[in-house]
Amino acid sequence: MSGEGPFTVFAPTDEAFAKIPEDQLKSLLADPANLLQPILLYHVVPGKVMAADVKDGLEVETLQGAKVKFSLADGKAMINDANITVTDIEAANGVIHVIDAVILPPQE
Repeated sequence: MSGEGPFTVFAPTDEAFAKIPEDQLKSLLADPANLLQPILLYHVVPGKVMAADVKDGLEVETLQGAKVKFSLADGKAMINDANITVTDIEAANGVIHVIDAVILPPQE
């Protein structure tokens, strides 16, 4: 995200990307504009959302256009079905949170 921002990025770990089946990953990479870009934009929220801002049940619209939903349980925060494992990594144009899964936008 090279824009001025601020942006909040939910960045999957390498292990999260490794969970994607190889044939599906090849398919995404073969058509990045139509298949990969929407998934990447679904991991970005406009504005700066810090860990302290997250409330159970909070829904926020992503740059992709669909909403993500946060949940808090047993001291753990989640975005959709992914655990937020590292929070509040400051960046020049926003903040990054690390998640343990690639989240997918809802199918239309």
